[in-house]
Amino acid sequence: MKIFLAERRLGEFLQFTLKIFACLLFALTVSCRSDPPTIAVIPRTTGLSLWEPEHSGAEVAAAERRIKIYWNAPTREDDVQGQIALIETVIDKPYAGLILSPDQTLALMTMVRRAVSKGIPTVIVGSALPLEPGGKLSYVLSDDEAAGRIAGTRIGQILHGKGRVAIVGIDPDIAGVLDRVRSFEATLAVQYPDIHITEKRMGSFNVPYEQQTTEEVLANHPDLNAILAVTSDATRGAYSALAELHKAGIVKLVGCDQDLLLPLTTGEIDSVIAEDTYQMGYRAVEILSQQRQGKAVASLTKIKPQLVTKDNLNTPGIRRMLGLAER
Repeated sequence: MKIFLAERRLGEFLQFTLKIFACLLFALTVSCRSDPPTIAVIPRTTGLSLWEPEHSGAEVAAAERRIKIYWNAPTREDDVQGQIALIETVIDKPYAGLILSPDQTLALMTMVRRAVSKGIPTVIVGSALPLEPGGKLSYVLSDDEAAGRIAGTRIGQILHGKGRVAIVGIDPDIAGVLDRVRSFEATLAVQYPDIHITEKRMGSFNVPYEQQTTEEVLANHPDLNAILAVTSDATRGAYSALAELHKAGIVKLVGCDQDLLLPLTTGEIDSVIAEDTYQMGYRAVEILSQQRQGKAVASLTKIKPQLVTKDNLNTPGIRRMLGLAER
């Protein structure tokens, strides 16, 4: 009888132990399923509508792949130290990847090297750094040479092949800006030799400075027909200068990056060459997801920008690209 009771108690103990083990295993499985990997996405700033579509694209790609997005950035494009501090936080925590749009080319090289050396897969979005892609470093860039060609073709068309144009906002801290300018000049030289570039002005992350610069250009060249503004700050500053001097719509303004859209509808800005940051954000998340699965990925991807005018501003494709469509 005693042996029977002992065996019975041993059986009950084993059943209880198995139930506890099963519960722990279930809890662990649920915990793993509810804790997807997190990718940090750090654009140049949260203060410009240029980067909100990147957020949308990254979120859509992440939801399709069961990945979480941590989105944060400085409130100003010139806050390089703020962006560096955010990257340091990413390096110190177990993030599954980093998507970065550097505020300045040289200042962020060290931080990107650190992230890659720590084993964090990193995708640079927007403009390139002077670091070779490969391994855990990939690039998803806006095709700035295409942007320059688009700008040259547009200005050639609206000036009917003849006239004078100025370029403002040339910021060497953003690598792609110089590519835009060179491509623009080459396009005019080949296709529109009777359009002359009368002045080129350096730029910065400062709208009042860009406005003052444009006002000086307009004063120096009263016969100016068009302006190409090669950054979002330069576009805003040039528009403010033209509006202040009652020349908006008279001197044609072609801007870069999608920070100002309302003046497009009134004709005060002729057009904006918009980076497709939605597609760049989507593609960057896709690359990091593929890397996590051990798949080979492209080390360099270029996304073509789009010419936005009042005629196509409300088309579905442009609205999605600009982050105006519902998610």
